[in-house]
Amino acid sequence: MTDEQYMKLALKLAAKGRGYTSPNPMVGAVLVKNDRIIGQGYHQCCGQNHAEINALANATENVSGSTLYVTLEPCSHYGKTPPCADKILQHKIKRVVIGATDSNPLVSGQGVSRLQNAGVEVSIGVLEAECLELNEVFFHYMQTGLPYITIKYAQTLDGRIATATGHSQWISSPASLRFAHQLRAENDAILVGAKTVFHDDPTLTVRLVRGRNPLRIVVDSKLDLSPDAKILQNLSQTPTLIATTQKASSERFRSLTKAGAELLTLPPDELGHVNLKKLLPMLAKRNISSVLIEGGGQIITSVLKDNLACRLVAVIAPKIIGKGIEAVGDLNIQNLKDAKCLSVRKVIRKGTDIILDCRLTQPSRS
Repeated sequence: MTDEQYMKLALKLAAKGRGYTSPNPMVGAVLVKNDRIIGQGYHQCCGQNHAEINALANATENVSGSTLYVTLEPCSHYGKTPPCADKILQHKIKRVVIGATDSNPLVSGQGVSRLQNAGVEVSIGVLEAECLELNEVFFHYMQTGLPYITIKYAQTLDGRIATATGHSQWISSPASLRFAHQLRAENDAILVGAKTVFHDDPTLTVRLVRGRNPLRIVVDSKLDLSPDAKILQNLSQTPTLIATTQKASSERFRSLTKAGAELLTLPPDELGHVNLKKLLPMLAKRNISSVLIEGGGQIITSVLKDNLACRLVAVIAPKIIGKGIEAVGDLNIQNLKDAKCLSVRKVIRKGTDIILDCRLTQPSRS
């Protein structure tokens, strides 16, 4: 097998940690000796052994003189676990093949240098694009200091996320709903506006697939949220954070705090809404590396207008309802050259629906 083939296996192993490693990256590792795989491992959960350590622990024979394939540069610092680079040297690994270097400033090339200075042969950049894509959330978080923002909504073929009366359950198919719950499980937090809570009264938990529940965040500038809302139930198991402004009454503040929610007061934006540009850095400081935004239209529009989104997932149902609530409101775009441009990463069929999985790109200037 070639280096690329072994790295593909390491990537498949790494993906098994999706939804459990944050804010750490997903990493897979494969040990090869005499053209035979003698050990495999992946990072299973934040705080637990890294992929390299698991591969060493699972080795079926002495690893001295073997080659280690790992999707991300081995760490060289003490965190929740000891440095992987030191363990690699202790086990006398002869060669290390790395998919991508680590953008974490605590590592960022230091793992490579530690190995090379000790005489280990190091190859970098094997299937680098695939390794970077696997951990796009982690790299964005490390490089910008902000959470990776995904917008997800279900709409009819004519672009409505609800009828004119606000009815939206359910636009998408059961298969698409399971897909949506998988997205929830893969993100650290899920964010919605107060109107979405009022109209839909969602629980915002992971139920249709296996996975952890994300932190629930409600943006509510005036604290109109009812203490009886479903997202204020089971707070010991799934906490809820409410982001508000100084416009909220102290009585409502006390009421929701008593209900068990955590409240965070931020300065308003120019429209008097919660300033999302101020909120996101605060979430990042809490180790929230990814946020899934599920609505409503006002929140989606604000995130797009402020260029805060990295990914957009649109579930398009083969339905037409005519007049209704649009997915995206006024972005103040007067010329097509200023349009929000997206690159379509995947087109998926789920039940009767088509899902477009896109990444936001810079507006075209041609």
